[in-house]
Amino acid sequence: MRDRTLKYLLILPAALIVLGTTIYPLAFSLVTSFRDWRLTRSLTPGPFIGVEHYVIAATDDPDFAEALRVTALFVGIDVTLTTLLALGLALLLRRAGVLHSVTRAVLILPFAVSPALVGISFRFMFNAEQGVFTWLIGTLVPPLKGFVWLADPWAALLVLVFSDAWRWVPYMTIVVLGGLAALPKEPEEAARIDGATELQVIRDVTLPALMPVLAVVAILKTVFALKMFDQVVTLTGGGPGQSTVTLAYLVYSIGFRWYDMGYASAVAWILTAMLMVLAVWYTRLVLRKTGA
Repeated sequence: MRDRTLKYLLILPAALIVLGTTIYPLAFSLVTSFRDWRLTRSLTPGPFIGVEHYVIAATDDPDFAEALRVTALFVGIDVTLTTLLALGLALLLRRAGVLHSVTRAVLILPFAVSPALVGISFRFMFNAEQGVFTWLIGTLVPPLKGFVWLADPWAALLVLVFSDAWRWVPYMTIVVLGGLAALPKEPEEAARIDGATELQVIRDVTLPALMPVLAVVAILKTVFALKMFDQVVTLTGGGPGQSTVTLAYLVYSIGFRWYDMGYASAVAWILTAMLMVLAVWYTRLVLRKTGA
């Protein structure tokens, strides 16, 4: 009996931390999303208004519609680019050797950098006058010399995608490398014996077997891309105009610039619902892959 009690006592501190930092804020924000609460009027939540905030977001808020469009574009480009680059690097680094081992170890370094610092660094590197990336691109592509990347809506979005991919590609490469290491070697060797080229082996044997891993990578990256916030703040500030205002950044703006905590909570829960759907999909895919 004492052992049964002890195990609950041991997990109690962790359970209290999760309750205080995750469960309670989520529950409070859900309740707040159904109430009218503007900090400019009151420091306490206002009256219950039902699903009015959700109806406004779905039918009568151009800022939400624009943020949803920008988020969809960002996620689509970011996930595609990150997955393809991670796959390409993993195929290059799958061979054994000292150089490959060192490269794999170095790959994790960009992921260790703070997202906010990544945004600040890329803001400097794409500076119109002294940015190293601005200079390099202008040198390689003369028509783009002197181009102000962060002042153009599409270019700013691409810079945001590039900064996020730079941080996540190394981590996803390691995940794909793990998937490649788990694949049986016999099918590839049999294809080579039958006269298949290396490209044909990758296309017809390796990629079909690796699809479950790539699906996990894509879903996982979609989750992180949907909630990406730090680089928007430090790199573009949502501009120019609203061209890089994602849903996560819109929640911040509504809550801490416009002080409408009720509506901010509603938009946050719309984003949370998307993340929950992807999390359930990801969990089912992983369990199916492991046979659990």
